[in-house]
Amino acid sequence: MAAKKTVPAVCAVVGLMVATACSGAPNGTHDTPKPRRLSTTTPPGTSEVDRVTWALPYGEPTTLDPAKVGDYSPQTVGANLCDTLTRMNADFSLSPGLAEKVGWSDDRTLVIDLRSGVTFWDGSPMTSEDVVHSLERQRDPKTQALYGNYLADVTAIEADGPQRVTLRTKGYDQTLPKALATSFGAVSKKSYAEKAGPAYGSPKGGLMCTGPYKLDSWKSGSTITLERNDSYWDTGLKAKVQRIEFQFITNSNTLTSALLSGEVDGTYELPPSSATALAKADNGALHLGPSTQNVLLIPGHAESPAADRRLLDALSLVVDREALIKNVFGGAATTLKSLVPPVTWRGDPAADAFDTAYAALPDVPEQDEEKAKKLLAEAGAPSRPLVAAIPAGDQRSLQALTFIQAAAEKIGLDIKIKQLQPTEMSSLFYDPAVRKGLDLVLTFGYVGMTDPASYVAESVTPRGIFNWTGYDNPEVARLLDQARTASDPAASAKAYTEAQALFTPTTPAVFLATTHERMFMNKRISGAPPSFAYMSMPWAAHLGGTAK
Repeated sequence: MAAKKTVPAVCAVVGLMVATACSGAPNGTHDTPKPRRLSTTTPPGTSEVDRVTWALPYGEPTTLDPAKVGDYSPQTVGANLCDTLTRMNADFSLSPGLAEKVGWSDDRTLVIDLRSGVTFWDGSPMTSEDVVHSLERQRDPKTQALYGNYLADVTAIEADGPQRVTLRTKGYDQTLPKALATSFGAVSKKSYAEKAGPAYGSPKGGLMCTGPYKLDSWKSGSTITLERNDSYWDTGLKAKVQRIEFQFITNSNTLTSALLSGEVDGTYELPPSSATALAKADNGALHLGPSTQNVLLIPGHAESPAADRRLLDALSLVVDREALIKNVFGGAATTLKSLVPPVTWRGDPAADAFDTAYAALPDVPEQDEEKAKKLLAEAGAPSRPLVAAIPAGDQRSLQALTFIQAAAEKIGLDIKIKQLQPTEMSSLFYDPAVRKGLDLVLTFGYVGMTDPASYVAESVTPRGIFNWTGYDNPEVARLLDQARTASDPAASAKAYTEAQALFTPTTPAVFLATTHERMFMNKRISGAPPSFAYMSMPWAAHLGGTAK
């Protein structure tokens, strides 16, 4: 391995052709979708704005602690509060963030050179001690962090002076520098986080970070308001909007009305049912962008009849994916053949190898009711309805699961839909107790780090936090570890694609679709990136007014 490897550009996706949304009703009448380009940026906002109101369709965040955020709402807000050591851009490439440089000095030493002159919201300087503490608390069991596995092979995290942090590892790990661009790499003030303790990131405990916005207020059940940080270190990204108010609007009809009236200026994750009404709105525009999101149907626990891959394959054989994409997602999606969408690796040096291997996977199955019935008979038809969970008030999830429910009826499989409140739905991804009694979960997931191996490892290796059924294939685990530790991009891609060929037909999941990002923005403002990369970048700092 060559010394001093630096963070690579991970993904650049522009100019892709997709179909626009045409309807959100499962059984409605549809016009022929018109081709439309996915875009990663919108024209920059040019003027100062006093206040912008933004909706959170997935409801109130459960926390803003960067060590614990792992869902749409908290990341939409938190990405503007807590800067990361490296920064994700709208085209999914990586650039310097709080660290001016990140690189391997040898196969077991990752060096992080910090930017000078960075201050927290309270004016105190960010130091290497703050960075060490932020990383160490990720692997402290008391934190209950989501990303501690990234540090599994890190033997020491050391402050080498005021502006340098060194990670000692058991070996080269190509995912670590990439992970620093996610909330795993966010930096909090050590003394503040220690004083707040378990309340850090809550309405009571607050936050202390370095981002372009600071937390002004959090009114539980109502709003979160951010105030511009006028002392922000990145002078090239000085926010033009003074205050951002986030409203928790989980009802699609309410959200549509608020956007049409101008009461709310914008939202990410716009429901397809809202897109129809907003497609020709005269007060704003609908934007589609590239995304690493995946729509999966997965069993909630190992004891469920749904954990049998034969039952899942039977379901897969009766779901008309093209109809699902047209009728539920308004055409703004494509079919999915495995756990990870191809956009994830588009900018990787070995992208061609990834693409070739993905193309070689079995095609998305055509409908075959007779074959599905045979598979269900082999698995043993459940004697009771299968309980499938979705978030309450999310019309997109309800329409998709209703579509799947109707398909399952064709082979005598009864699915009961259970709608969970947003907080409970968010918690089930990390708390086995919440999943008790749930046979299936319809997930709108995403690959947060532009590295397919790390995402898949969380779902198919024994220690993975999303491996709810105990899936265990030692060869898959070995190959994914090899992909993580290979310093040569071609060797890493080879190991991952070999693992992909093994886990794709065996892991308990129904691969349904990969959706495009759908964002609506009032015409009085501009600058928000339509790209799904918004989840890991200070997107609100790009907003500004359109007034001349």
